[in-house]
Amino acid sequence: MASHRRRNHYYNRFRSVLPLISAVSGVLLILFGLLSFLAPTPIDTNNPHHKTMLDTTNDVVEDTIGKPGEPVIHIPKKGRKDRDVWSSRNSKYFYGCSNASNKFSNADAITHPNRYLLIATSGGLNQQRTGITDAVVAARILNATLVVPKLDQKSFWKDSSDFSEIFDVDWYISSLGNDVKIIKSLPRRRGKTWIPRNMRVPRKCSERCYQNRVLPVLLKRHAIQLTKFDYRLANKLDTQLQKLRCRVNYHALKFTDPILRMGEKLVHRMRMKSKHFIALHLRFEPDMLAFSGCYYGGGDKERKELGAIRKRWKTLHASNPDKERRHGKCPLTPKEVGLMLRALGYGSDVHIYVASGEVYGGEETLAPLKALFPNFYTKDTLSSKEELEPFSSFSSRMAALDFIVCDESDVFVTNNNGNMAKILAGRRRYFGHKPTIRPNAKKLYRLFLNQTTMSWEAFASKMHTFQRGFMGEPKEVRPGRGDFHENPHTCICEDSEAKARKNSGPRKYGKGYDALEDDIPSDYQNVDDEPELPDPDDDGDQDGPQEKGQFNETGMDYDELTNEEPELEEILSD
Repeated sequence: MASHRRRNHYYNRFRSVLPLISAVSGVLLILFGLLSFLAPTPIDTNNPHHKTMLDTTNDVVEDTIGKPGEPVIHIPKKGRKDRDVWSSRNSKYFYGCSNASNKFSNADAITHPNRYLLIATSGGLNQQRTGITDAVVAARILNATLVVPKLDQKSFWKDSSDFSEIFDVDWYISSLGNDVKIIKSLPRRRGKTWIPRNMRVPRKCSERCYQNRVLPVLLKRHAIQLTKFDYRLANKLDTQLQKLRCRVNYHALKFTDPILRMGEKLVHRMRMKSKHFIALHLRFEPDMLAFSGCYYGGGDKERKELGAIRKRWKTLHASNPDKERRHGKCPLTPKEVGLMLRALGYGSDVHIYVASGEVYGGEETLAPLKALFPNFYTKDTLSSKEELEPFSSFSSRMAALDFIVCDESDVFVTNNNGNMAKILAGRRRYFGHKPTIRPNAKKLYRLFLNQTTMSWEAFASKMHTFQRGFMGEPKEVRPGRGDFHENPHTCICEDSEAKARKNSGPRKYGKGYDALEDDIPSDYQNVDDEPELPDPDDDGDQDGPQEKGQFNETGMDYDELTNEEPELEEILSD
């Protein structure tokens, strides 16, 4: 009986609390349903492909990239809105100025008869361009008639094109008529073909160097040919000679009409797709990577493949890849270029033209860049095979098409500091300081190394800080620093009246603040902060021949006969 009464007691108590339990359970079910409805869709972080997600808390669309096993990077899709990323803020106060002064004598008055200078250029298109430009100045220094330069047809690039097939030779001759007398070929001598004396000058040979080394031979032989002529003229010259350099490079050197027309078609097709576009010169070819001695995370396969290519250069020493990268000697990977641009404020909707050779790793290497910038184009995707056929068998003509598109782009970006990057950087400074982004590789090395340990906001903030002074702004590089073709400071003038009018207005930042330099840090001019090292074939004396630099019977220095440059050195630089 007692046990029966206890069961009834517990049963009655349970019945009394049952409604309370039901009510609490119902509330919990409702709350769970609401949370499930409002929660965002989960992201599969193991999927290596490009994905998008919508963050409902701030309505920001993001891109995510990452390989299996790597942390996923979330990047805002939209670009920067707080300032114009398509123009240099203070470019309107500077302009190109390369006209000769009244004291610069006419070519007819200073050119001596029976003095003929021939030039044999070296390397790819842009490396040869430096030689073609400097050849005019060398002829002016020697008061000689210049024969239209010969293009390099035997080097790695194996391009059989001559000068007139790349450049408008008649324009080149006529536009420089007041500066230097130029002829298309060496005249015959006593009815016979005239064989000029071959010789070579050191790298960065000064005006006095030409007068002491070359002029005596020219006076004796009357016709000389300077071989392997690239970067054979000093950075620092008389102002009027520097301005002549600019007249050649920026006005006299025009591509032929077929190249110009095709280049303009490519630019027009990019403009039809978007109001603005970026052009990227991407150097990531196997040969170039092997020469650099850098490592890009490809494991034993990469080390074996690039090591085999590296053996082509018998004079190369074993390198320390980590040291090379720390010193900023390694070009950025396509993924790093994409992250740099997105961090600088260029959204995923930006259209990008890529000028590139064979990319090491192919589509797998390019995949992160294409994920960050889906609007990805090359000359091959913008044109038909038939349109490119007249150019496709000639590396220099194909490079000329890329040169035109890169020059006309709103923003030019490079992952390296080779010849094309330098030539275009100088040209874009001269013609209005159009934005030109080259990576501050020394600083970016650690930033990329630690990118997965910080928020995107912190990464982007540091990117802006490190890239100040590397964006193509006026006065970014101290006059005289770097190569003249990259920094033609003598040929860039400042509109002092316009600057004075701006500075006479209300000062937003207080007394002593220079509004023209408000976006450049105090140490911005350390673009090339390593001391300039001597070139391998420069004997260290440019003022006159000494025992080491005496000419032999061929007109070439003895030291240069024993210190030939690596045959494929231009792979890294052009």
